[in-house]
Amino acid sequence: MPISMPKGKTVTIQKRNLPADYCMPQMEMAAEHYSLGFLISGDRHVITPLQQFDYHPGDVSLMPPLLYHRTVSHSEDPYISYLVKIAGEYKEDFCERIDRKIWDTLYELKVCSFNKEQQAWIERYLEDMLTVYEAEAPYADTILQGMLYRLLIYIYENRQSGGAFNFGNELSPEILEALYHIEKSYGEELTLEEMAAEAGFSTAYFSRLFKAQLGVPFSEYLTNVRVRHVQELLAQTDKSVSEIALETGFCNGDYLAARFKQRVGMTPTAFRKHLS
Repeated sequence: MPISMPKGKTVTIQKRNLPADYCMPQMEMAAEHYSLGFLISGDRHVITPLQQFDYHPGDVSLMPPLLYHRTVSHSEDPYISYLVKIAGEYKEDFCERIDRKIWDTLYELKVCSFNKEQQAWIERYLEDMLTVYEAEAPYADTILQGMLYRLLIYIYENRQSGGAFNFGNELSPEILEALYHIEKSYGEELTLEEMAAEAGFSTAYFSRLFKAQLGVPFSEYLTNVRVRHVQELLAQTDKSVSEIALETGFCNGDYLAARFKQRVGMTPTAFRKHLS
């Protein structure tokens, strides 16, 4: 379980610097507090029973209490972020003083993106909040509450895009574990038979369960995950298509190109050129 907030604190903030491959070892949830994260470095993928979403450097992520979730690394860069924890009673105070719509909208979206200028403002503001928090000055908690009012309003008014992908139905623990394994090991050889055995089911039953809950067969879901990672590598690196194919679980560049065009509508080379 996530570490609880210190007694007597309404708002806490920390700056975390974790290894690039850091992944939550299991599904966890906060029992009482809300969280707000700002990603400085690294890319993350979040899985919940009803949704999944990615967030990238410059994005803000928002997680309510009592929501089981698990995060997975999607980057070779260090995982550096600010993490703000907010006591549950602050929500009611914010909704009464400011606007419940702001709070509900942000925590329904789960992730918000911004332009470069807005990202810089948010990072500087969080740095100021951290300074206040670490100084442990008199009335620091009250000051942080006021600063958080402004931050949440800024995020709401300036968000460019965002939102989580809804599965449409609640996923069973076995399927959640399978999705976590896929996100962590998509570059390796993954088979339906192995995944079914890991879940303790027959291959036929696991196949039906997977498709019933996610709407697509296991093989198609796995290919979609791999293609998403291919897109990220094409956009963020200078690696060749053959190198990316081996890194993302495709047997060679030609096979990757065929699958990529089938789903994206253009070749990997055209996709990379389109981004430049």
